[in-house]
Amino acid sequence: MVSVTFEPSPGGAPAEAPQAPNSLKRTALQEARTPTSPSVTFPASAPLALDCGKQLGPFTVAYETAGTLNAAKSNAILVCHALTGDQYFAHENPVTKKGGWWELMIGPGKPIDTNRFYVICANILGGCLGSTGPASIDPETNEPYGLNFPVITIRDMVRAQVRLIDHLGIDQLFAVVGGSMGGMQVLEWAAHFGERVYCAIPIATAAWHSAQNIAFHEVGRQAVMADPEWAEGRYHLQQRVPRRGLAVARMAAHITYLSEAALHAKFGRNLQDRADRTFSFNADFQVESYLRHQGSTFVDRFDANSYLYITRAMDYFDLAGEFGGVLANAFRGTKTRFCVVSFTSDWLYPTHENRKIVQALNAVAANVSFVEVESDKGHDAFLLEEPVLFQTITGFINSAAARRGLAPARRAI
Repeated sequence: MVSVTFEPSPGGAPAEAPQAPNSLKRTALQEARTPTSPSVTFPASAPLALDCGKQLGPFTVAYETAGTLNAAKSNAILVCHALTGDQYFAHENPVTKKGGWWELMIGPGKPIDTNRFYVICANILGGCLGSTGPASIDPETNEPYGLNFPVITIRDMVRAQVRLIDHLGIDQLFAVVGGSMGGMQVLEWAAHFGERVYCAIPIATAAWHSAQNIAFHEVGRQAVMADPEWAEGRYHLQQRVPRRGLAVARMAAHITYLSEAALHAKFGRNLQDRADRTFSFNADFQVESYLRHQGSTFVDRFDANSYLYITRAMDYFDLAGEFGGVLANAFRGTKTRFCVVSFTSDWLYPTHENRKIVQALNAVAANVSFVEVESDKGHDAFLLEEPVLFQTITGFINSAAARRGLAPARRAI
């Protein structure tokens, strides 16, 4: 495999990676090595210090943007993606050829209005669509990192994002927004880089990963590692793919993103394309067929080792632990304005976990709003059509923008 490296540009600034044509559907591995989206590679002379004690360099951050940055650079919004997300928040994904994962929320005239704001989303460190991760080429060996990639944390992901924002010349973000693992990144931004965040919107998240969620992740990791095709993490070198293990991991995780009510309403006990049971282990039920489809399509767009590393980063997340076991200490003295959102049917990151964030913010007299949205869609509600969520985000952003002195939203003609 040929290593692709980029030299720093004159003046010591990081080099922009060359872009690949986006007219054809690409593989996830192609995107991991040469992303279609813009990317910036920071040289080995400016490595990223990681929580594990190691340094990573050179490293690349792939990202997408929408909208226009104003002259004052005061209208930038950073969107943080969740576990299986990517930088393609409002653009076609070159691997799946599907639309952006948050195009319901972001776009012209939408709650995060790209006619008004400059929106940025970076593929996380450890990801597999262009930012440096296990599938990337290790310049020291000229082979994929695999399990030689250092174990990372949510805070490491945010450190990489900070380097991107510095590269873009933005001193303070108007907002940092994200749901699920994206919400964890929002909290890290607010806790460690609060002076650079005017307002923060963590959605359907928690300040630490629960024992239950760690358990779910461990089941997924063990499924991947039990697949013989995983080859101790060296499957890229052997041109193998642990499809079955990763598919099972995705199936198990996907159940946690839904609610019992949503599953029952959509599938119930309906059979799949048959009048009666087959008395076999085929996918007799619609819900079985649905989960198998989720698993089989996932392996085409996601790297198995990235799944291991990202889930481990989420398991290690404990914002209170970073501040002496007291969550309120993470936000002491903050001037950031917060809007925390949860969903009634979310049992992965339930409302009481979100309330702990609000209580910690109240304890330090932070400016915080909290909304619990009535929904039967489960954890994935933040990605779906939820009018109350859209109204909440629109109202909060408009209020914060007015206080920041940004121009009001354009009225539809």
